[in-house]
Amino acid sequence: MKILVIAAHPDDEVLGCGGTTAKLAKQGNDVHVLILGEGVTSRDDKRNRPARGEEIRQLKRQAEKAHKLLGIKKTFLYDFPDNRFDTVPLLDIVKAIEKVKKGTMPEIVFTHHRGDLNIDHQITFRAVMTAFRPVKGERAREIYSFEIASSTEWSVPSASDHFMPNYFSDISKTIAQKIKAINEYKSEIRAFPHPRSAESVKAYAVRRGIQAGLPAAEAFEIIRIIR
Repeated sequence: MKILVIAAHPDDEVLGCGGTTAKLAKQGNDVHVLILGEGVTSRDDKRNRPARGEEIRQLKRQAEKAHKLLGIKKTFLYDFPDNRFDTVPLLDIVKAIEKVKKGTMPEIVFTHHRGDLNIDHQITFRAVMTAFRPVKGERAREIYSFEIASSTEWSVPSASDHFMPNYFSDISKTIAQKIKAINEYKSEIRAFPHPRSAESVKAYAVRRGIQAGLPAAEAFEIIRIIR
């Protein structure tokens, strides 16, 4: 089976579904990851891509190391402006996704939740839903949204955009891989109790596992399943 994870920033893919992708890869599935944004330039008042070039290259190397630990078959890294996806025509992001989609032909897609605090996550969700419209010939039969620590839970909840997981993936045997993978993101990891610390990542997995009667789990909201 072919799976595509579509994330806005480097480390989102590990935070959201690193344990699940490691499990799927171990089962013999082809797992690909598309990261749309460069993940660095929002630290400046104005985007200065050349000045942040080495940091961006370093972050991409960290992503590739993390993905090797998870068993990812191929990584696609794009360069949309960090935390400024709303300055880019949605069509440009959709076309980037469609290009990778054409090359990977996924049957299952994982991406962000529509209600996240981060604007890039919101736009990524919209672009994915556009790129994977349920039209004749569409191969993707399942779409799931994941939660991102420090974005999903920081949004003000409402009935329309609250993350309400209804699918739990047992990652009891791959939580160690997830922790190792997130630790590769040395420029993104934070000290506990920040949500993007290794300790918090494990705590999230235990919390979701408790909800499902498991030692560790990742939670998803089902967007679409076609049978």
